[in-house]
Amino acid sequence: MQSLFEELSTELKLGATKKGHPFRYFSLATKGLEDDIGLRTVVLRKVSPDLRCTFYSDSRSNKIKELIEDSTASALFLHPKKLWQITLKGNVIRETDAEVLRTYWHGIPMKSRKDYTTKAPPGSKPIEGKPIEYLTDSNYFSILHIIPEQIEILKLERPSHVRVLFSKTEGTWYSTTLVP
Repeated sequence: MQSLFEELSTELKLGATKKGHPFRYFSLATKGLEDDIGLRTVVLRKVSPDLRCTFYSDSRSNKIKELIEDSTASALFLHPKKLWQITLKGNVIRETDAEVLRTYWHGIPMKSRKDYTTKAPPGSKPIEGKPIEYLTDSNYFSILHIIPEQIEILKLERPSHVRVLFSKTEGTWYSTTLVP
């Protein structure tokens, strides 16, 4: 199972670095504010050696509000060519280091920075034909990290599918083979 874990780790890291990789965009699920589930697609920006997955958000978004209430989240990655489905579960932490935030912010292309500078929060009031207003001297850029505690992979293959759960305990990953 160690080789499968290494292959899975490599593919996750490629999702953040290789253009067009299917893991670049993933579905993030959180516990909603109304006893429902918040679900959205986010962009994988970085994967650290310990498999911490980094993505960005507007700090006024619903996902931030949901994660303040309950930091647990689940991420779903799909690799259609390899026929892999990966579910990563863990806690999400918000980056608080001002220098890290500043460094990442300056790495965002100018045309993309507008995503974090709207005067009104994401999903708020109807636009009704008016242009969206942007801030020029501040932003609502936020960096979030999923700290994985479990990673489950389902590989669809013949003659039999393979399903393995990797769980992290005291810094070490352990595997359990599951019925696919």
